Amino acid sequence: MAIITQFSDLDLTKEYTYSDYLLWQFSERVELIRGFIKKMSPAPSRNHQTISQNLNWKIYGFFQNHPCSVYVAPFDVRLPIQSAKKDTTIVQPDLCIICEESKLDDRGCNGAPDLIVEILSPNNSKHDLHTKFNLYQESGVKEYWLVEPEERMVLVYTLKNGEYIGLKPFTEGELIKSPLFPDMNIAVEEVFYKA
Repeated sequence: MAIITQFSDLDLTKEYTYSDYLLWQFSERVELIRGFIKKMSPAPSRNHQTISQNLNWKIYGFFQNHPCSVYVAPFDVRLPIQSAKKDTTIVQPDLCIICEESKLDDRGCNGAPDLIVEILSPNNSKHDLHTKFNLYQESGVKEYWLVEPEERMVLVYTLKNGEYIGLKPFTEGELIKSPLFPDMNIAVEEVFYKA
């Protein structure tokens, strides 16, 4: 396959692989979900960006002297999905933490991150609440946070026996507690500061 410079040149009914994905050189951001293209939303809103920066600042600070690495979007994560063909699922989570250095390469993460954070927005909530929830669960992401800006709450799911178990929602006045990283506590107010 040749290099693709226009998104409109892609066949959205066709299945693609990571090898195809590497040949796409257009400005639109996309994810590959079980081989099919999912065009990402336009640039995130100001509130989304503010929340992302707040979380990144707090989480990066916690992991600064820790062997795990923190990455923010755009950052390619190639997920190992058992029910799909190899190398057909590439996502760009808002924030992810990877503790196994062997999963990192020059192109991003090849394997399931330990923790993924997605910030919901009106045009992506179904994708993050359903599609990505299932992908992250199937690929073995140990912890998944969903940040809900409208309700100003954070939902935390932890993987047990291959299925996500949800904790009580964290709302203003509470500390978000990570089961995976018990020493990392973040005040909900800090997540939504200036958002």
